[in-house]
Amino acid sequence: MMMYKLWQSVKKEMLLLSRDWGGLVILFVMPLVLVITVTLIQDSSFKAVSTRIEIAFVDNDKGEISKTIVDNLSKSESFVLVSVNEQELQHLVFKGKYQMGIVIPENLSSDLQNRVNHNVEKAISAFGLGDDSNTEENHFSTKEIKLYFDPATHVSFKSGVQNAIDKIVTQIENQSIYKAFQEQLSEENSFFEQESLIVFEEILPTTNSEEPKPNSVQHNIAAWTLFAMFFIVVPLSVNMVKEKNQGTYVRLLTSPVSHLVFLGGKIITYLIICLLQFYVMLFIGKFIFPYFGLIALEWTNLGLLTVVALFSGLAAIGFGVLLGTYAETQEQSAPFGATSVIILAALGGVWVPVFAMPEIMQGFAKISPMNWGLNAFYDVLLRQGGLSDVLTDIILLFLFFAATLTISIIYDKKKRAV
Repeated sequence: MMMYKLWQSVKKEMLLLSRDWGGLVILFVMPLVLVITVTLIQDSSFKAVSTRIEIAFVDNDKGEISKTIVDNLSKSESFVLVSVNEQELQHLVFKGKYQMGIVIPENLSSDLQNRVNHNVEKAISAFGLGDDSNTEENHFSTKEIKLYFDPATHVSFKSGVQNAIDKIVTQIENQSIYKAFQEQLSEENSFFEQESLIVFEEILPTTNSEEPKPNSVQHNIAAWTLFAMFFIVVPLSVNMVKEKNQGTYVRLLTSPVSHLVFLGGKIITYLIICLLQFYVMLFIGKFIFPYFGLIALEWTNLGLLTVVALFSGLAAIGFGVLLGTYAETQEQSAPFGATSVIILAALGGVWVPVFAMPEIMQGFAKISPMNWGLNAFYDVLLRQGGLSDVLTDIILLFLFFAATLTISIIYDKKKRAV
């Protein structure tokens, strides 16, 4: 008998949802548009950074340094150098035609070589191996490589380009020093080893033979699936307010049906909705994304991902029930529900990664249920984690669900008692 009543409660909730076209759009259409749009934007940004950026270039040196800078920037396959004069360069960069401009000063290569030769001669003469007559003190003026940047250019891009050019010039200077010593010591064959002793190798940690390769699709599917789940707060709370205002809730209470059956119908219905959202997102990531030129979503443990989605859905439902219990009008529940979900998403790392937040905000992120769910999804999708890796986050999500549901029941009983 209890199961029949629970089934009827689920049917009632399904009927309410089927009549709420706005709620269905929020639950299914909006998340799909968001995940496709955001992923495409991010993918386009990454491709823009990794393809070809036009740089205005003025070469007043016509020497080894300018040639090396051109060769290195061209080899990176990220930049296209466009030759202009300096006056044009300032105007075009300021107007945003080019993200940056580089001006190489006159006689940079020759002056650098002269200074290196002078310093090497001084060093050798100090050991009594050279002619002191050519080591009189000379003053070499500082040379400036001018870097012009579009005012809208990101600071990290500026620092990256400046460090790259500084590295090129330093490498040239070191090679010039080695060469000058070689010439002064009159050796036919070079005895200086000029190849770099230290190199960098990028390694992604892995616990098995396969190296995980995170991508923007995995990040966005996890983040926006969670965002979609928590957005059920809006239709759930609005429907609860409608029932109270239309007298349906009072009629349900006077019927021989437990309040837990009433809540159980909502929990089961919206939990089904959450799982549908989850599987639809996986389907989009796996089969639809490749048609937009994006990487297809890959996963290895669908069962564990479903468990994470299940508990994330419970946390979202608990929050929606709590809001629907406290709210008196739809004008209270809908705006507050939407705003609170956006705030929880911002705190949880959906909009901005947690590591990029200020330290104080990183502390707040730890209390966001969306952060718990996001970490659990990342553990499975990106880190190939097992149940033990996501257990803490799952427990936190369930405790959040239990706490919000308990508060809702206690508040509703007190309100009805008055």
